[in-house]
Amino acid sequence: MPSPIRRDRDLPDRRGSRGAQASSRRVHAVKASLTGQACVGTSTLVGTQAVPVEVQIDVACGLPAFTIVGLGDAAVLEARERVRAAIRASGYTFPNARVVVNLAPGPLRKHGTGFDLPIALALLVATGQIPAELMEQHRAVGEVALDGSVRCVPGMLAHGLASVADGHALFGPCQAADALRTLGGLRYRPLESLRSILGDRTEKAPQNRHKPAFPEPDLSDVAGHTLAKRALEIAAAGGHNLLLSGPPGSGKTMLARRLPGILPPLDDEERVESAVVHSVAGLDELPILSGSRPFRAPHHSASIAGLVGGGAPPRPGEVSLAHNGVLFLDELPEFGPSSLQTLRQPMEDGRIVLVRAEGRVSFPARFSLVGAANPCPCGYLGDPVRHCTCTHAVVTRYRNRVGGPLMDRIDLALDVERIEPELIVRMATGEDSSSVAARVRQALEVASAQGRSRNAVLSGAALIDACRMSPGVADVVSMLARSCHLSGRGVTRLLRVARTIADLDQASAVQKHHVIEAVSYRKQES
Repeated sequence: MPSPIRRDRDLPDRRGSRGAQASSRRVHAVKASLTGQACVGTSTLVGTQAVPVEVQIDVACGLPAFTIVGLGDAAVLEARERVRAAIRASGYTFPNARVVVNLAPGPLRKHGTGFDLPIALALLVATGQIPAELMEQHRAVGEVALDGSVRCVPGMLAHGLASVADGHALFGPCQAADALRTLGGLRYRPLESLRSILGDRTEKAPQNRHKPAFPEPDLSDVAGHTLAKRALEIAAAGGHNLLLSGPPGSGKTMLARRLPGILPPLDDEERVESAVVHSVAGLDELPILSGSRPFRAPHHSASIAGLVGGGAPPRPGEVSLAHNGVLFLDELPEFGPSSLQTLRQPMEDGRIVLVRAEGRVSFPARFSLVGAANPCPCGYLGDPVRHCTCTHAVVTRYRNRVGGPLMDRIDLALDVERIEPELIVRMATGEDSSSVAARVRQALEVASAQGRSRNAVLSGAALIDACRMSPGVADVVSMLARSCHLSGRGVTRLLRVARTIADLDQASAVQKHHVIEAVSYRKQES
């Protein structure tokens, strides 16, 4: 009969009594750290809003496992490997136990790597490696690298606003400190790594709150184009949408890029709104926080999702990135008809709403539209030097690609003629952007004194009341409507522009010369 197999417990202890006692102490210490629970606050992005989330963790004896539940996406589930490696690299102990992480509320989908830091901190609290008092009235957002360093994630400004609203302090990466310190009332605790959680967390005043303002293109760089410059001034003062038409090389893009420089500076509310959108998109928000208005110029091949937003999770598109700024669409007829039609809602409501199976997500999208177009496919219709090769049918079809609904929302439309190079050096440069911007600010003050914000959105009785036309001026409007074959919408656009011109003249009522100038910034209706 074979001898029974000897197990380790049947072998005599050769380590002696002192070794047995030390082994007993080590086992007891591990068991003491294998049980515990903790809860750390964080947030997840839904559009441009950060919704509060609780990271609940339970560490219990059992087979080693690390499980994350609560409708997290792939990036959230991958936090298991990042957190495990980061904790070990930072000098802490990862428990050889059963670890369960619950992200509450359960029905809300969670996205991104921003859950790494709160999961790691909750695990350290549950295992007694950092004091629980450290996380009271605190939230945490950030990605952790394998070496334990803390990195930025998209939407840090939105997470900061959510913490301010709930009265919590926020742990996060050092890279976001400059932007987050601009939020009034936020107690931000920047972390370089998990090791610094127990170090000196006293905030130090930053040397420079913002980076220096980025220089804007100046109107003084543009020679000639007096009428087009005046149209830019009117568009800035009234929030009007503008269409520039002309041959290649006539200066349409050059003029459009100078519109942000004559718009009034962003106020505090606008600065935060626009910076949050850029932060959610993962773009640098410091130029916006420095006061520069956004300028977005998507290519005509951009998809609908690229223009209005989309993806999983939904991210803002170009119309939202241009919020409180300028959206420039070069080669406007080359954009797809579906893409142009999607612009109708944000131009009307100032927001874009995306409907998905998970629910509705909205992004802000209040912008000034500047479109640029060639007069025909070849670009040389009416050019005194180059001959146009397009037939009448081709030209008509090309112009109709923009569509009536979008054109109804454009108040200013004019032709930009090309200036010959030899004449440019002889022309005076004209006013700089700061001089024009001063007149724009004065016009906005006139409108504000009368209880108006943007003339471009006036309609109906509010528009008639704002114009304060005398009977003689009303007769001029009627005469122009007949001679120019203006529709009802055309008359509305005419009066909006006339009201803005009156504001630039510091006039309380619209006069005849305001109406006559306004009609020169529009094309004959078909």
